[in-house]
Amino acid sequence: MIKLLRRMGRYITAALTGKFNEVADPKVQLEQAIMEAQEQHRRLKEQAANVIANQKQTEMRLNRAMEELEKVNSSARQAVLMADEATKQGDAAKATEYTRAAEAFANRLIASEKEVDGLKSLAMQTTQASDQAKAAVAQNSSALQKKLAERQKLLSQLDQAKMQEQMNKAMATLSETVGQDVPTLEEVRDKIETRYARALGTSELQGESVESRMLEVEQASLNTEAKARLSEIRSQLGLSAPAAAPAPAPEATPSEGSAG
Repeated sequence: MIKLLRRMGRYITAALTGKFNEVADPKVQLEQAIMEAQEQHRRLKEQAANVIANQKQTEMRLNRAMEELEKVNSSARQAVLMADEATKQGDAAKATEYTRAAEAFANRLIASEKEVDGLKSLAMQTTQASDQAKAAVAQNSSALQKKLAERQKLLSQLDQAKMQEQMNKAMATLSETVGQDVPTLEEVRDKIETRYARALGTSELQGESVESRMLEVEQASLNTEAKARLSEIRSQLGLSAPAAAPAPAPEATPSEGSAG
């Protein structure tokens, strides 16, 4: 029963995820992915900053410990010299006090040396961690830059896809009926071609009518009057009439050609 419920839960989750991906805007999802990548980079930088800060603090502690070690070492050496000087002068009390002081400085020197050794080891570890953190930030920064460049490419492709989809829809409407009362392009084209053909046919019929012949006669009369007037003008100017163009020779019929 538990396995069945788990399977049902996974199935419902997958189904809802698929439906969500179908209706979700890719541009919004892309921006969400970029924002998440930027947030991860910010958190990584904060963690790296903490690691580097720890390394810097360790270095400062090591520097202070080494300075203290130098002071304690110098004091121990001075106490030993002063104890030796008191012994040479025969002052046993001072010699004893200086010796005790030298021993105390020696104990502090041993502790300081141990602290310095520990801090040196810790400084090496923190330095290595700091270098790794810096490398991780640099690598993640490069990956983020690639994602930002990829975002611009994907946004451009998304715009092109939307434009192509709109063009596909527009082309589809050219061959499909938009509505019950709206004809297709083919129907409108057939209607226009039919009207154009009918108009051409009517024009040809009118060309064969009596009115067209009457117009030809009137035009011929006008041409005759124009020729007569031109002849009159040439006579007034003392010009001779232009030579008439020779009439074209009639073509020989096939029978005449075979007879020759």
